[in-house]
Amino acid sequence: MKQLAENTAVADEIDNNRNKSDENDNSEQESRKESAVSDISDEKEAEEDEFHNLAEDVHALTDDNFKEEKESVERQVDFNTENDVVYSDDQIQVLEGLEAVRKRPGMYIGDTTTRGLHHLIYEIVANSVDEALAGRCDKIVVTLQADGSVKVVDDGSGIPVGIHPKMGIPTVEVVHTILHAGGKFGGGAYSISGGLHGVGASVVNALSEWMEVYVKRDGKIHYIRFERGKTVKPLTVVGECPVNETGTCTIFKPDQEIFPDVTFDFALMLTRYREMAFLNKEVTIILQDARNGENENMIVKNLHYDGGIISFVEYLNKKKECLHPEPIYIAHADDAAKMFVEVAMQYNNSYVENVYTYANNIATVEGGTHLTGFRSALTKVINDYARNFKLLKDNDRNLSGEDVREGLTAIISVKLPDPQFEGQTKTKLGNAEMRTLVESTITDELSTYLAEHPVEAKIIVSKCIDAMSARDAARKARELTRRKSVFDSVSLPGKLSDCQEKDPELCEIFIVEGDSAGGSAKSGRERKYQAILPLWGKMLNVERARIDKVYNNEKLQPIVIALGTGLGSDFNIEKLRYNKVIIMADADVDGAHIRTLLLTFFFRHMKPLVEQGHVFIACPPLYMVEDNSGKKYYAYSDSELENLKVEHNWKNPRIQRYKGLGEMDKEQLWETTMNPETRRLLKVNVKDLQDADETMDLLMGDQVEPRRDFIQSNAALAQID
Repeated sequence: MKQLAENTAVADEIDNNRNKSDENDNSEQESRKESAVSDISDEKEAEEDEFHNLAEDVHALTDDNFKEEKESVERQVDFNTENDVVYSDDQIQVLEGLEAVRKRPGMYIGDTTTRGLHHLIYEIVANSVDEALAGRCDKIVVTLQADGSVKVVDDGSGIPVGIHPKMGIPTVEVVHTILHAGGKFGGGAYSISGGLHGVGASVVNALSEWMEVYVKRDGKIHYIRFERGKTVKPLTVVGECPVNETGTCTIFKPDQEIFPDVTFDFALMLTRYREMAFLNKEVTIILQDARNGENENMIVKNLHYDGGIISFVEYLNKKKECLHPEPIYIAHADDAAKMFVEVAMQYNNSYVENVYTYANNIATVEGGTHLTGFRSALTKVINDYARNFKLLKDNDRNLSGEDVREGLTAIISVKLPDPQFEGQTKTKLGNAEMRTLVESTITDELSTYLAEHPVEAKIIVSKCIDAMSARDAARKARELTRRKSVFDSVSLPGKLSDCQEKDPELCEIFIVEGDSAGGSAKSGRERKYQAILPLWGKMLNVERARIDKVYNNEKLQPIVIALGTGLGSDFNIEKLRYNKVIIMADADVDGAHIRTLLLTFFFRHMKPLVEQGHVFIACPPLYMVEDNSGKKYYAYSDSELENLKVEHNWKNPRIQRYKGLGEMDKEQLWETTMNPETRRLLKVNVKDLQDADETMDLLMGDQVEPRRDFIQSNAALAQID
């Protein structure tokens, strides 16, 4: 092993070939690795990665501490969804009668759990929002009442109350008692709508213990009452109001025969209706909880955002460190097709994709064609920019969709006259024409943005390239998970006593033989920049081991994880957490064996670590000599001991022969072996790779005979204690 090590002055031997990142970048690299590895699974990656919409998080928008930026309000683009057609009785189209909703409620609201219970409110509110989109409503008030009922009031045009020309009963009764009856089937009352294809009001009525509807229209207040879907009090006029005062008030109480739990979650509602307020900047939604009484006991949330989806993105990112100051805002209207796409997006320093997608205000939690168009365009635009401006090298692979979406918060909101949804509860948009519109819009507008904002563009692309590197490491680690490889753990080893400094250039780690010596080293170190990793037992001889055993070895795992570089084909010197890796073992045969095993491991599986001069061997003293005055001296070899005797003219000094590191206390270990000003280190160099390779194979390989011949030939050179 003499060819692998030579004495050197430590200060002159540090290799500065690497460019180290600063403290924040180093922490980010570690966090990125943890994040990437924690998502490893044994399953094969799907061709289309699974979409997780934050609209599924029922408490995502409960924080009230948010103030809109003026610039966000001014950047909004308006899309005209107003309708001049008068909302009247002959615009209510009837497709079929109400059937078996109470028998099979899951077919209409998904389920009868808490989610289905809250869906009842949503359906009534959605009708009011459709009125707002049509330009006929400015305010919606939703109140949870003390008796368990819910009241929804809007200032829209009011549900028509005249006799329906086809059904021969009041139109408001048709809307609430006949399935697939509503003003959204081509009657012209709504250009854009998101109601459940006319089943909303009737289904809510069918699943309620009772429902009451008040309509202000034509200067009169109309009233009708239902119980479990059946009319029990026909439409009557119960009062008068100003002619220009219109609107609908719906009060219903969910039926306990249908819903096991009829307790509403105010926080869940707050998220959903704050979301609606962001999506519809024209309307104010007031959410009230009066279950504990009105007046001072009532909780009131006033939800209105002039900034629309730009403010939405700012709200989602308010506790994150954003990579560019303002969200990117893109909007485009296809007037001929009466379709509108609106996107706000902003990157932050996290490692997850946060996306909300909507079609006509409906949360499309499974994505759909609008999401597909967005993803496709985003990936293409960022790759094109990275190639054009040489941020990706010619031999680099393209950034994947996951790479360009890491740390992205985005709102995708589209509006179209005839949305096609997969499933009754509308969780996935199916309109093919919307993909084309979104894809072309994002391609054109995002390309322009990146060209006009080169600083932000470079930051975004760099983030994506970092994500690609992290994902590659995770993908390689995934291949090892079935063998329980070293990458299964995303935390630092339990026995590691890490240092406080985060700049790798200033840090060093001592790999110490034995727990007892490790304890002394831990107590005696300079904790600001020195880390201690104690090892126990002897290492695996990697020269004789299959690669799967190397990855699985419990003695080597702590080393790999602590250094942070990976190993083999995964090795990345830029992720090295310590500039010096110091092997500290006893100055005896066992210590030499451990040093050789570790050097073999580093040379075979972390070769750049050795080649770039990061590996050192600590040299603890063999002797401590104390003179008559009590002053202590240290000798690192027999020859040094004899020189000390001659130099000081000692006749019978007190001499202690150290049998191991554990015999030194923390002060002695610091002074002799760890203090940079007094210690001795051997820096491991590889002068001849071929010669080193042959030596490793000779000393540590499977062939016994060549090793025996070597030992016999060099036996005379051995020093026996």
